[in-house]
Amino acid sequence: MNRPVLYDYWRSSAAYRVRIALALKGVDWESRPIDLAAGEQAGAAYRAVNPQGLVPALAVDGVLLTQSLAIIDYIDARWPEPRLIPADPAARALAMARALVIAADIHPIANLRVLKALRGDFAASEPQVTAWIHRWIAAGFATLEAQAPAQGMLGGAAPDISDLCLVPQVYNARRFGLPLDPFPRLVRIDAALRELPAFAAAAPETVKPA
Repeated sequence: MNRPVLYDYWRSSAAYRVRIALALKGVDWESRPIDLAAGEQAGAAYRAVNPQGLVPALAVDGVLLTQSLAIIDYIDARWPEPRLIPADPAARALAMARALVIAADIHPIANLRVLKALRGDFAASEPQVTAWIHRWIAAGFATLEAQAPAQGMLGGAAPDISDLCLVPQVYNARRFGLPLDPFPRLVRIDAALRELPAFAAAAPETVKPA
């Protein structure tokens, strides 16, 4: 098998999730950076790879995969250990529900293209954009805080797919100045996860281009 190629952007939270999954599985992969800040994702060259024009995308086993949770699901099936998505149907549904609080409820309405639309199409001021970001992250975090255990991770003794979503979203929350005091369990889990070598290797500050 050729090395998987990840079309990536160092500060993309969706790509960050996939980098964590690859690192946890010990997969040797190649980064193909797509500069979102420069608009490279909208160019013809990348659209020819991924018509949706989003990152991440993973070229692996002769196919191109898109959408971070679908990519992680593939990675988990292709390299089964350590397991990121539980095999038990109920545990699997609970893990996916937690992950989707971030990947479906928070991230899509606070990502780069939505923020650009708020500024450009609806003349939102920077304080209004920040308030928008804070509102939706806080709403999702309140749900996860209520579900988070007093000890361990969202996935229990080991990280699962919801933990892979949490750490990048906490990174985004800090980046946008959201107060995290209301979410002590999430802050504790994030701190513990970021100490793990795979999470550290995938972090934006680690992979940021020189």
